[in-house]
Amino acid sequence: MSKEFNVGDRVRLVKQLRYVKTAEPMPMLRPPDVVSLGEEGVILDRRPGGYWGVRFPKGAFLMETQDLEAVASSIDSEQAGNSPESSLSE
Repeated sequence: MSKEFNVGDRVRLVKQLRYVKTAEPMPMLRPPDVVSLGEEGVILDRRPGGYWGVRFPKGAFLMETQDLEAVASSIDSEQAGNSPESSLSE
């Protein structure tokens, strides 16, 4: 099953890349240390070919779906804690 994200979702880089590509109209390759493994960003948009535009602290870059994972927000965690399934296990 393919991961899907929505614009505005927080994501984390789960694979150190050999280089990163900027999300500009004319993309440039940048060294891999511009975005660190585990660094979090926000989905800006969906791009063709399985790429996502992601805003990280040092800029916006194009990332492939398999290089990202969703970051659970505090709201998601609170809702999960209030679910009927979680109260059954207590």
